[in-house]
Amino acid sequence: MKPLEHLTSRRSFVLGGLAAGAGTLGAGLLENKIPAVADTGGLTPGDAAILRFLAAAEILETDLWQQYNELGGIQDAEVPGGSGSAAYTGALATLDADMAQYIHDNTEDEFTHFTFINAYLMAHGAQTVNLDRFRTLPSSKATGAQQIGRLTNLMQLTVDTSWWTRYRSRTKNPDFGDTFPQAVPGLAAGQFPAIPRNDGDLSPDDHLQAIANTAGFHFGFIEQGGTSLYPSLAQRVTHPEVLRILLSIGPTETQHFQTWQDKAGNARPLTDPTNGLTFPDLNSPPFGGEDFQTNLIMPEPTVFLSRKFPVCSVIRPTETQGAAAGAVKALAADGLFRGQSQEFFAVINDLATKADAARHGTG
Repeated sequence: MKPLEHLTSRRSFVLGGLAAGAGTLGAGLLENKIPAVADTGGLTPGDAAILRFLAAAEILETDLWQQYNELGGIQDAEVPGGSGSAAYTGALATLDADMAQYIHDNTEDEFTHFTFINAYLMAHGAQTVNLDRFRTLPSSKATGAQQIGRLTNLMQLTVDTSWWTRYRSRTKNPDFGDTFPQAVPGLAAGQFPAIPRNDGDLSPDDHLQAIANTAGFHFGFIEQGGTSLYPSLAQRVTHPEVLRILLSIGPTETQHFQTWQDKAGNARPLTDPTNGLTFPDLNSPPFGGEDFQTNLIMPEPTVFLSRKFPVCSVIRPTETQGAAAGAVKALAADGLFRGQSQEFFAVINDLATKADAARHGTG
């Protein structure tokens, strides 16, 4: 099977033909009537709820990564759509010459995650997730972007860049309630595009570079969320095969995060002449020094489980209480859902609530 045919078949398997009729769990969800064909014995309601939430999260990730790929990645049979923006791709290449390839590969990975999880749910006669009715947000008008409905908004982001300092701290862990300073304070205090909104955003040069820098830090924000989410929810699953799924997909999110953490450090210091957004030199005070040099991509050892134990290099946070709801809250605060309906938020929050209610060893 050719790559494009394979991609199309996977897309149609999950989305095509299933769109008729809304599921009873809420608008945007589909209730499958397909009998189990690969039941390994014991997919609990809690396990199914966790998998549904992760499928929804991966659908949302796929939507945002597709937008990045259309303008700044590689458009091919593996990740079709869009025709690219040479100027935006060039600005991203300032962070790394291989950015287009990395964006492409991240996009493909997220697509496989949600299609696999939905297929697994379907194989067990469980409800799958379809958010197509919420594809109502506008596309970028820049040349190279598809003009289709979107689930996510990359043009008014408020990016939390505290992940940069969190993974460099040797004394703090968010699981203990610790907070961390922003690497780029301006990004957390306004609404900024991470893709060109139209061709007018392709100049002046420092404005376009600020957009690319915003994308670079947004990549890290998104993937550190997945890095924490999978181990947090893995503590709540019951079936060994569901645990295997989370322990197998989760580390790929960590691979993504490590890549983007490295690339964000290459963001060129500048001030956007159109809005005043400033990207500081992260190798200078108040950062800089051994723990903040920009080529660090491994997590520094820090406190874990209890401050009485020696420090340990770990993913942070991994507290399981409220993990799914916390992920939704963080994405909403990011501005990713600006313009979405209350119905959309009701569905996503319902999925999160049910995932957080799951308990290991219970139905």
